[in-house]
Amino acid sequence: MNLKRSLIALTLMSALAACSDGDDGAQGPAGTPGQNGTPGQDGTPGKNLPRDLNIEVVGRFNTGIYGKSAAEIVQFHTTSKSAFAINAADNQIEVISLASLPVTAVGNPITDNSLSSTAFTFPATVSVKNSSGVDINMNLGEANSIAIYQDLLAIAVAGQEKTATGAVLFYTLDGTGQGTFVKAVAAGALPDMLTFTPDGSMVLVANEGEPDTDYILDPEGSISVISLTGGTPADVAGEINLTTDMHFSSDLLDSEDYDSDAKRRALLSAAGVKFAGPAGTTVAQDLEPEYISVAADSKTAYVSLQEANAIGILDLTDMTIEIKALGFKDWSQHTLDFTNEDEVASFRTLPNVYGMYQPDSIAAYSWNGATFILSANEGDSRDWDAYSEDIRVEDVVDPDELNLTLSTELQALYDETGGKDGLGRLKITSALLDADNDGIVDKLYAYGGRSFSIWDQNVNQVFDSGDDFGRISAAVLGNNFNSAHTENKGDNRSDDKGGEPEAIDVGMIEGRTYAFIGQERSGDLFIYDVTNPFQAAFVSHYNNRNFDADFELDDDLDNPCDEAEGMDCSDVPNAGDLGPESIKFISADNSPNGNPLLLIGNEVSGSITVYQVTEK
Repeated sequence: MNLKRSLIALTLMSALAACSDGDDGAQGPAGTPGQNGTPGQDGTPGKNLPRDLNIEVVGRFNTGIYGKSAAEIVQFHTTSKSAFAINAADNQIEVISLASLPVTAVGNPITDNSLSSTAFTFPATVSVKNSSGVDINMNLGEANSIAIYQDLLAIAVAGQEKTATGAVLFYTLDGTGQGTFVKAVAAGALPDMLTFTPDGSMVLVANEGEPDTDYILDPEGSISVISLTGGTPADVAGEINLTTDMHFSSDLLDSEDYDSDAKRRALLSAAGVKFAGPAGTTVAQDLEPEYISVAADSKTAYVSLQEANAIGILDLTDMTIEIKALGFKDWSQHTLDFTNEDEVASFRTLPNVYGMYQPDSIAAYSWNGATFILSANEGDSRDWDAYSEDIRVEDVVDPDELNLTLSTELQALYDETGGKDGLGRLKITSALLDADNDGIVDKLYAYGGRSFSIWDQNVNQVFDSGDDFGRISAAVLGNNFNSAHTENKGDNRSDDKGGEPEAIDVGMIEGRTYAFIGQERSGDLFIYDVTNPFQAAFVSHYNNRNFDADFELDDDLDNPCDEAEGMDCSDVPNAGDLGPESIKFISADNSPNGNPLLLIGNEVSGSITVYQVTEK
């Protein structure tokens, strides 16, 4: 029986195998075609890069006070839809409602005064706690900076004497922008700028610590760190000092290599940090924190050390600072106008002449998860009665001044450009002359980069705008370029620091990231697409100034418009915006009129101008 079953199974398997080897049948007829699908929507047309932008003035407030810093640092309070601006002349804050801001440009952006303000005042004396928790009274001077996080306002106020300890005043703001005092917290000497961290957990204060003019008192620069818990500030600030809190990350160095002031100075000088001051000043006295910006994670911040041509990296976890020198700009690779004597826009390269970047304002943003820092490379010198580094090139060779010799190459350049009326006019530092003390000057170092730069999180430069600002401004304004903000006389800042890039901020419009840079002297606004920091590109230029207005003022006088001193401010109201000091970007999501805005505080004209920036 089993044998029969096996034979039957084998027979079936053979039959099936034979079937699988047969030829394919003829192909059947094609089926009926299916119906076409519904057409899809057209895609959004692509946009060329860089994208073109509309820049329009949609509101302006004028204090009517000229040359007295009546409009300095600007901020925005979202809840009340108000701009806040420091008025140093009246030592108060102007609160300017933007709730009814239009979406159309004003009729005359130069003279517009369509916005109004209410005064936000603060006391002349406050009580603060010292490090032992004891209440002490403090007499205050001028407000220097403001910052707003949600409904919390912080005001940095100097001491009655600028070399004394200052304070930060905290207020909660209501829906109209009015404030309720919370407390005052002691800071360092001359708290010049402050900012909240993005997560609202800290307020960081740049204590500049400037000397008095005779250098009898020269306080140390420092960073105050005020912790916030549930929106309530701590009673006492922490501090990052510029002595024992200084850190060097190189594995080639041990802590013993920088455990004294002399060692720290030697390391920093060798790296390119510029020191300028009377003999005997310390590193902490010479380094003067100027402006702070914080990374998105609130763990790292960056502080500009303007006069020293450096940026400090602040570790907010370890409470340390690392100083990074910014290097020098080679003016043989870029062109600049270096004399005001010809009174025309004229550019050329200058071999063996260098610029110190020396940023004032800085701003941080993220790309591919990394932090990048934007810097407005204004330049600044130490120029006090007891010590000044400020000289002109002509002073180098003047027998009654420094009586040094220029190198063969520099002397040829000096002669070729017109001597004392050419290269001789350029302002330079005396602190970096004749490094080898042989009596021959091989290199000259001028103030400022006349540009803006982008630096990576390690403070390595990835972009610089080169000579764009000078060339673009001259192309648009003609011989009015490099004009001072105290009179309409073109080319009169070419020998100093050019237009002086002062203010900078960063923001996003329609998915692209832009840098906004204001030049203090000439009043230019430059916009760059910095979405990719390695492919930054110029986008637009605007200048809200009337160069036909006839005026002259002197902001070094107690009365900048003093007719007895030959001043005439009668036409200043027709001059437009003079001396942009700060910029604040407001995103479309937070904007009162639904479009991205820029707030600009103009300290010489005493005006706050609101720009609308949209894609064309």
